[in-house]
Parts: sequence; structure tokens; C-alpha cells
Amino acid sequence: MDNQMKITGRILAINDTEQISDTFQKRTFVLTYAEHPQYPEYITFALIQDRCSLIDGFQVGQNVEVSFNLKGRQWQSPEGQTKYFNSLQAWRIEPIAKEGAQSTAQENTAQQAEESAPAPEDDLPF
Repeated sequence: MDNQMKITGRILAINDTEQISDTFQKRTFVLTYAEHPQYPEYITFALIQDRCSLIDGFQVGQNVEVSFNLKGRQWQSPEGQTKYFNSLQAWRIEPIAKEGAQSTAQENTAQQAEESAPAPEDDLPF
């Protein structure tokens, strides 16, 4: 079973790296995922060990695509109760260009071309 997944969204929060033990570090960040914009989801991802720095250079509000693995584990409490935990471990983060930025750039180029075109003659017959 392949548990590698991808999701796109906007970075809502970036947390500091936590040193959990002498040999383990973890960093989390939150992505706003809006498949239905009226009902956004807030999804926490974990970066572990040497991947904690993957989020460096990204900013809150930036649109990204996150590649991650879905992880799950079982834990037995001292009282004998079994609990289950899930985590999303990110292993790649890539910036996503806004579609609006591309169309705005195209519109600006078209507008500049119109402005630099010679003015039409006023000797039209009508």
C-alpha cells in the first residue's frame, strides 16, 4: 500500500523546531486546505529530523504543495487502554504560483503592448 500523498493549500502557521529527545527533533506547520472555500480545513504537518529545515524560506500566506506520508501508531496507556494516533509527515514542500498572478502578468503585457502601439489615424470615413 502506497501512503505517499500530496495536497495544496496556504501556509497558516510555521512553528519552531522542538528537540523532543537527544536524538529526535520535530517541527510542525499548519496548512489551510479549502476544497470547499466555505468550509476550510486546518491540517497540521510534521517535519522530523533533518527535514525540519524544509519549511525555511517559506512564509505564512504562501501557497504550497506538500508531499507527505500518512503515519499511524498504537499506544497502550498505563491503565491498559489502547489509543491510536495519526500523523502527516511532510517530506517535500514546493511553492505554487498563484493563477491570478500569471493572468495579471499576461494582462499587464497586453496592456503595455496596446500602450506602445501607434495611435490610430483620425481620418476614418465614419
